[in-house]
Amino acid sequence: MRLHPLARPLVLILTLLALAGCRQDLPWHETTLDGALPPLSFQMTRVNDGKAVSAKDYLGKVVILAFGYTNCPDICPTTLANLSTAMDDLGAAAKDVRVLFVTVDPTRDTQDSLRQFVGYFAPQVDGLRGDETALSALAKRYRLLYSVTPAKGDKPYEVSHGAAVYVFDKTGKSRLLVTSLFTAAPDLKGLEADLRRLLDEGGSGGFWSRFRHLLG
Repeated sequence: MRLHPLARPLVLILTLLALAGCRQDLPWHETTLDGALPPLSFQMTRVNDGKAVSAKDYLGKVVILAFGYTNCPDICPTTLANLSTAMDDLGAAAKDVRVLFVTVDPTRDTQDSLRQFVGYFAPQVDGLRGDETALSALAKRYRLLYSVTPAKGDKPYEVSHGAAVYVFDKTGKSRLLVTSLFTAAPDLKGLEADLRRLLDEGGSGGFWSRFRHLLG
């Protein structure tokens, strides 16, 4: 049986809606937050260009938020190296992703040293630096524990911080928690799939854009 030409758009709509519904039901690879934490909010200095920025500057981008410090011996560089690999794997789509690396040690991490550190990684990595008030508020907002203990006597300068990475969608809503990026076997393919899925939500590359393209 041949469909009447006027019926074809309706069939296409129903098919695409069914496919979209199936995709929404698929499980995520990373831990789902789905708004369990507050929306992205901060005011800090972006060391890449010295500009004062806030969450509003990143609306329309999928944002990955990580905490650390430049003298970190393993966790921070490993995390950023794995995120850089994820950006490479995304290819052209990575232009709509930003990795925000917030230093928990602003006393030692000057604007120049932090800029040099993030420069070793993917161009999507922005280094953020704030005063103790701004840092404390941001860490508390996302339930991140950190501590900085200056050197005293025989005790060295010590910094500790949580290693979890937070992912926010294009509207700033908290969506995913990633906990394996500092390990020897992170699920980078799973992260890539999740990022592509978030990138596909709305915007120029979203479902309705593909639908209009098919109709055209």
